[in-house]
Amino acid sequence: MCEVTMEVQERDITDMELQECPSVLENGVMLVVNHSRVHPPLSVVLATVLYCAEFITAAVLCGRYHKTDDVIWMGFTIAFMLVPAVLIQLALTFIHRDLGRDRPLVLFLHLLLLGPVIRCFEALVVYFKAGKKEEPYVTISRKINLKKGQGTPMEWEIGQSERTLAAHRNAFKRTAVIQAFLGSTPQLTLQLYATIQEKYFLPLRGALMIITLISIIYGALVCSVLAIQIRYDDYKVRLRPIAYLCMIVWRGLEIATRVTALVLFSTALTYWVILVGMLNLLFFFFLPWVEFWARKGSLTQDVEKNFSKLGTTVVLSMFTLLYACINIFCWSAVQLDLTHRELIERKQRWGRLAMYYSGRFVENFLLIMLWYLYKSDFYEYVCAPLLGVQLLILYSLAVLFMLLFYQFCHPCRRLFKYNVHDCLRCICCRKGTRKEKSGRQKPTPSYSTTATMVLVPEEPLELLDPQNSEHLDLTGPLPERETAIVEDMMEAA
Repeated sequence: MCEVTMEVQERDITDMELQECPSVLENGVMLVVNHSRVHPPLSVVLATVLYCAEFITAAVLCGRYHKTDDVIWMGFTIAFMLVPAVLIQLALTFIHRDLGRDRPLVLFLHLLLLGPVIRCFEALVVYFKAGKKEEPYVTISRKINLKKGQGTPMEWEIGQSERTLAAHRNAFKRTAVIQAFLGSTPQLTLQLYATIQEKYFLPLRGALMIITLISIIYGALVCSVLAIQIRYDDYKVRLRPIAYLCMIVWRGLEIATRVTALVLFSTALTYWVILVGMLNLLFFFFLPWVEFWARKGSLTQDVEKNFSKLGTTVVLSMFTLLYACINIFCWSAVQLDLTHRELIERKQRWGRLAMYYSGRFVENFLLIMLWYLYKSDFYEYVCAPLLGVQLLILYSLAVLFMLLFYQFCHPCRRLFKYNVHDCLRCICCRKGTRKEKSGRQKPTPSYSTTATMVLVPEEPLELLDPQNSEHLDLTGPLPERETAIVEDMMEAA
């Protein structure tokens, strides 16, 4: 028999298949035990491949710039190649706590910027060794499975191999976001700008732009999935393939149009784009700190117990910088709360989401208009008005796919009170909404029973505060709710 050494509530270990696991219902808790199947760490391999591909391609392109004496392009390419690589090494070392362990080879490889490679190798070794012998220690992982109106707490015995793989997956999710928004986005912007300025297409430069675009989209997907997992910490979340496809189109169009608008504006007003970028960066960097000071809160002490207040402030500043860089190019899907243990605000602010996309649409429109007014002769063979309209339409399509995701593809869409259709109807019919509020009548049910957008105070406590969910009877039927939230496919990917 395996010895249970601890009981924790995990969020990211969701590798079990309910259909294949024997289950026993005891005191309302279904115990699921399965040590035989461990999913391969494909997300770790993908993040490592993107890191290596972008680094090698950028290094080869720097050699090409050196031969042609393009000192400016070479300098910026090296900067956008090395800065995220160094930050990734620091992040992996910090997450795995290697500074206090005797691992000189791993630290040496981190100095050579090969940290992701050795971490990926370690994850693959753990995966291939998993299941060959019985593990003496397991961890209990609890989740809530909601299906067909029934809520049942589930328990899984997680072995050491699965926990190790989950730790690697979590670490590489963070590094994928760092790589995407501190390296790939400025690199893509630079190479596209260089292509337009030099008026010819270099195949090697095109390959680097494709790799960086894939890296950015993957990083944006990771942000969206992490946001869902954090907000629904007690639930097993599954994103179906159609949900990933919808998010890929949404994020791809959003990022591509944003980068193109910035590059076109920079070709017409080169120095003004620096002002636009700095204003965006400073606004999103100081926004969480202003909210923190307005709440008169204290810094969370759970970042690292051995850190002083100065060290905690430095780590939080780097985290806020990453948050700001994400919001410059796309919606971060989360709001920061520097007083919270996880640094993430659990409650979704849909008003802020609407303000972000409305403001970003207006900003892109102004950037395209200024480019049209001050464009150079290089675009005389391009239909500039048509290009501007196409960019605005593509950004609108990105917003449309975002709404489709929340309406039909969001894994927890049935846990909200109002859907997208209700929100749009409230905007168009404010008078009817006021009558409903004054009479305190039950809102008219929508023809759609899927995705929802508004969280109101009448929501159950387990959604607003997962810690209070244990006081509720999850074994009984859930009225007017139906969901089937099971495993998280991103963990398997």
